This record gives sequence, C-alpha cells and structure tokens, in this order.
Amino acid sequence: MSDATNVCIIGIGIHPFGRTDALSGIDQGVFAVRAALADAGIDWADIQFAYGGSDAAGNPDTMVDRLGLTGVQFINVKNGCATGGSALFSAQTAIRSGQFDLGLAVGFDKHPRGAFNALPAEYGLPDWYGAAGYMVTTQFFAAKIMRYMHLHGISRRSLGLVAQKAFANGVHAPHAWRRSEVALDTILEAPMVSDPFSKFMFCSPGEGGVALILASERKARELGATPIRLAAATMRTRPPGSFEVFAPSIDLGGGTATATRLAAAAAFSLAGIGPDEIDVAQLQDTEAGAEIMHLAENGFCADGEQEQWLAEGRTRIGGTLPVNTDGGCLACGEPIGASGLRQVYENVVQLRGQGGGRQVPGAPRTAYSHVYGAPGVSAVTILHR
Repeated sequence: MSDATNVCIIGIGIHPFGRTDALSGIDQGVFAVRAALADAGIDWADIQFAYGGSDAAGNPDTMVDRLGLTGVQFINVKNGCATGGSALFSAQTAIRSGQFDLGLAVGFDKHPRGAFNALPAEYGLPDWYGAAGYMVTTQFFAAKIMRYMHLHGISRRSLGLVAQKAFANGVHAPHAWRRSEVALDTILEAPMVSDPFSKFMFCSPGEGGVALILASERKARELGATPIRLAAATMRTRPPGSFEVFAPSIDLGGGTATATRLAAAAAFSLAGIGPDEIDVAQLQDTEAGAEIMHLAENGFCADGEQEQWLAEGRTRIGGTLPVNTDGGCLACGEPIGASGLRQVYENVVQLRGQGGGRQVPGAPRTAYSHVYGAPGVSAVTILHR
C-alpha cells in the first residue's frame, strides 16, 4: 500500500466522560474536535471530510455551525454501541481510497440516568418481546455470562477482579467518570442488579465526546506529525447461530462464530500480526462478563483460560496484556457515540507514552481496540507506531 493510502492518526481530543449538566452532547463533541485540531496543529478549514456518530444527542453534522461553515462533507453515523467504531471505519476507508488526505471521526452522546431505552421495533422484534422484559440488557448480559461461566469454569470472583482493575485504572485517567478504587469485597458484596452482576459490575449510560484526526501517511509527513498508524480497521455483523444482544433465541446447534470473532480475525489478517503481538488492548466491557468473554472472542486466550489470567493479574497495567487501561466502560461510562472512539484515543495515548500513572511499561508498539453493540455488531482496530 502506498504512503498516500496508509492511514495515520495525527490528532486526538476528548471531553471528559460522566455528567456535564451545563453542556449538550454536541457541545462536548465540539470541545473534542477543537482539542483534536489543536493536537494535530491544523485548522477546521483544513478538514476535507468528517464522519460523526451519536445515538441520542443530535445530528453530529450540525456542529459545523460552531466549527465553521466550510462546506465540508459531513456524514452522520448511527450503529448502536459500535457507532464510534463505525465512524472511524468509514473515515479510514475514505483515506485508503485515495480520494482524501485529511479527515475527522467524531462521536458524542448525552444519555439520561438509568438503562438504555431500546425499542423492539428498532431491532425487528415484536412488541411482546419488550413487554416481557427481554429488551432489558442487564438481564441479557446476566443470562449470557451465567451460561458462559457454567460452560467454561469462570468464577464470580473473576467478575469482581475485572471491575476492581477497571476502577483502579480509572484513577489515573483524567477523562474517566469513576476515579476511585473499589475493594474487591465491596464489589462482590454490593447490591445485586441481575445475578451474578452487582451494581459495580455494570457500566452506566453517560456523557462525553471524542475526536480523531486521520491523515494519509504522505499528508502526515507533510504536516510534520508523528503519526500512529492504523494497521487495520474492520467491522462485522452477526453470523448464524451466534448469541447476541436482543437475539430472540439461541440456536443450540449453532457454531462458535460471532461478530467479534469475525471482526478480530479479519483485523489480524489485515495487520499481518497475531494476538500474541499486541502490547495493549481495549475491549468492550459493558459489564464485567463482557471483558472476560471478549478476551477469548478476540483471540487472546481460549475459553476458560480467563480464570487463570485474572488470578495472575495478566490483564493489569504491568501484566502480559494490559486491558482497558483507562478503566474501560466500567470506569468511564458509556456515551454510545463516543465510547468506541475513546478506546482508540486511549490506545494513541499509550503508544505515545503519555499515559502517566496508567502507562503500560516497556514502550508499547501495538494496540488493539474492540467495540461491540446490539444487535450483534463488532468493530476492531489495530494501531502501531
């Protein structure tokens, strides 16, 4: 692939996650874009195209009112929890095509307190499915992890270790929402939401914004940037037999393929590396069980090996494969449009060596991010420096 069509990330910006009552979601998105432009050392007028994602906080293209009416091509993206990853996938494709040299991927959201209000009709399901309570994602995730724990010998303590690590990492991430450590016993003994998950094992809908400036390698050199290269970006939907959010049933005769397994395999193939060559990873952790399952689905270990991984601390900052170094969704919350881009933002920070107290030691060179959303959509990116 020529330098013109290699894709680099040359600027990053983030608005802190959590609750910011005085600002709208679009306000937070604009904040992130301006920060990313400043980081890249360019102006809004230099941007040739943009892809923006939001689930519940307005149309991203309306931010041009505040950024500048330059006539830029700006396309809105909405794809569940994979919205941010989908915006990035689309943006990098525009550069790889050779049509553009400099563009933007941005995501933001502002969700009310409580659970996400998904509607059955939006997913091709009958109204009775929602009336029976099956659209409540806490119940789905609990049922899925209970089955997985039974099949593969995962203990509830391992769920607690995932959450404990998340809050410990979030202490060192200025953009995280939850920035206090929580003891393992406190996590395990907290009020139950959906068995086996206590309240500390779920992420919360929240607010925030993230922006990434993408450039061809040729343009990055022209601007004098120190680029982080995008080795792969993939997206896949669910195959037959997979057990996904809002699935009306599970096919007991189905195979082991999932949207995540497909996206991960495609990403490793594009990057020309294997899971053992990744130095740091951000995995979708809507709840503690998701990180456990996604460790295996993304190819980092076999099903059931997570029990030993977590007991030995392999996913902690100084471990074999540090996972969710900024605390992930558990510590940062999940504003849908921004969440997948936050993972990539964090990986760029790690590859630049700017992580402070959460910095992975040994100057990491490769970084992996994975986002997963209903009704079974996964996006994966691999970065290298």
